[in-house]
Amino acid sequence: MKRKITTYQEDLIESLKDPKEAAAYLNAAIEDGDRAVFLLALRNVAEAQGGITVVSRKTGMNRESLYRMLSGRGNPEIKSIFSLLNSMKLKLRVEPARAL
Repeated sequence: MKRKITTYQEDLIESLKDPKEAAAYLNAAIEDGDRAVFLLALRNVAEAQGGITVVSRKTGMNRESLYRMLSGRGNPEIKSIFSLLNSMKLKLRVEPARAL
């Protein structure tokens, strides 16, 4: 029996189709504290949701603007992040920091 070989990126995108997996992935990226890491994670979740073109239709945002926003040099406004997350049926929450 032949086994299909997939790349890490393909496996990641497939797993991010699950909203719980996507939320955990984005939370881990937020905890990393690096803006570029979070934007890459958002880009991967968008890819799992059908790609930038599909997400741009859902958000009503320009596709090129989304590409720019999710690039390593992107600097999205908070309302753009909320719009993007909402289109992917996700939300951003704030919790108290854990005591050390």
